Amino acid sequence: MKYIKNFSASFYKISILFVLYFGFLSSGFSQSKNLALNFAGLKSQTNILMMPIDIELSEISLGGVMEPKTDWTNTAGKLIASNVSKRQSVFGVNFIDLVDDGQNDDVNDINALQAAIAQSIGLHHFGAGGNALPTKDGHLDWSLGQVVQGLKGKTNADYALFLWVRDTYSSSERKVATIALALLGKSLPGGLQVAYSSLVDLKTGQVVWFNLIKKPDGDLRSPEGASITLDNLLSNFPIAR
Repeated sequence: MKYIKNFSASFYKISILFVLYFGFLSSGFSQSKNLALNFAGLKSQTNILMMPIDIELSEISLGGVMEPKTDWTNTAGKLIASNVSKRQSVFGVNFIDLVDDGQNDDVNDINALQAAIAQSIGLHHFGAGGNALPTKDGHLDWSLGQVVQGLKGKTNADYALFLWVRDTYSSSERKVATIALALLGKSLPGGLQVAYSSLVDLKTGQVVWFNLIKKPDGDLRSPEGASITLDNLLSNFPIAR
């Protein structure tokens, strides 16, 4: 029985490495967009602060109104957080949890700032060519500034990992309407999963690695769905060497 457990754990690690490895090799151009130009990579056992996940799951009503679902959000947040911690040995780093009850204004402000910057990166760096900023010259060149330096002093971490996740699901009534309209040759927009991940240098505030996903499928409320989404979101994370 012990042998089976050890084999399962080893197989899981090998599977994650396989996904990460081929994500790394899939495209040199993609890699250049994911990494800051002057980022030399992570050293083995680097301490990375895991920031509180900025996540919200909502249900889309028949009329298209999005209603936030607290229970869904809490479930998905816990599933994603637990899946991140499982990957630290694969990435060769140490993830440090930030003890936060959601009432820390400084942490909330930093998360809000990062969310704004992440959306800017998604639009101007990964978006259509017409949205590119000439001053960036095609490079990942965004920073949170000095506001994150206090986190380094409090936690002894070198970097911070930020995750921003939004996911929507059609209500039962909307699903029925979608099927009915499809029979008439018409469409009704369904759910959409959008997520950003950012690795930030706590000395400089620079975003040294960034990735995003945007897809119409996936269920963050299930362990399998949360794991798949995180695999996609961290598919080219810079493994420590």
